[in-house]
Amino acid sequence: MRCILRAFALLVICVPAWAAGLGNITDSEASGGLREALTQGAGRAVEMLGRKDGFLANKKVKIPLPDGLAQVEPVMRMAGRGKDFDKLVTTMNRAAEAAVPEAKTLLVDAVKQMSVEDARGILTGGDDSATRYFKSKTQSRLAEKFLPIVKESTDRLALAGQYNKLAGQAAGFGLVKNEDAQIENYVTRKALDGLYLMIAEEEKAIRRNPVQAAGSLAQKVFGLLGQ
Repeated sequence: MRCILRAFALLVICVPAWAAGLGNITDSEASGGLREALTQGAGRAVEMLGRKDGFLANKKVKIPLPDGLAQVEPVMRMAGRGKDFDKLVTTMNRAAEAAVPEAKTLLVDAVKQMSVEDARGILTGGDDSATRYFKSKTQSRLAEKFLPIVKESTDRLALAGQYNKLAGQAAGFGLVKNEDAQIENYVTRKALDGLYLMIAEEEKAIRRNPVQAAGSLAQKVFGLLGQ
């Protein structure tokens, strides 16, 4: 996640320069450096989650059973179905890991579309404003890309099919949330939540101490500003 730290460091360093017109950095150079850093950061985030155990071994983003299955899990384990539940959890997280690489192109596109005003808004909009920017630009399209990949994985398990059938009926009576009535929708939502969560955590970290966390690219820009 170091590249993400570099990205947000560059946000903190560059945007005041644009506003104040300080140093020898042109708008084009500053925005170009910002886009480069954010592109690197997005690629690093995708790389970190989109590999084996990227979700499964990370407690912060690991996808648990949906509530409808978690409620019956203890009884089913007593009946000898524990391995089915374990396999489903593994499959859900593997599906998320397989889907996340699809995010890279859209995240990069969001960076390319970022304007100077967007950057200023990110700087002044609160601790998670950059994350909210990425989310607003990519969430719906990423869901469309993730869903078929997740569905292909979960469709292979009988337990997932059984859940979809029962949860669909239960949702009609208000016993299961509509968004969790299909396990592929649930996993897709959780995969997106995990992606944005990791970006948000790094954003907060860099805002707390941007200079110390800055990488070589941000340090170079900062040095030019100080001349």
